[in-house]
Amino acid sequence: MPGSTHGSADGSTKTMGVLTIGGLVVVTAYTVALGSNGWLWFGWVVLGLITLAMVATRTP
Repeated sequence: MPGSTHGSADGSTKTMGVLTIGGLVVVTAYTVALGSNGWLWFGWVVLGLITLAMVATRTP
């Protein structure tokens, strides 16, 4: 569409955002059901940081 800024990079950023939120839900459910697992939380933090980096480096 003319004037649209939605490209593949924007789609991948949205996908990473959805995965990050989904990961948070899964890790939280695991923690509630079975107890805390530091490696799961560490993995989620890394995923969140990667998502934030993608958002910060996104070109308009």
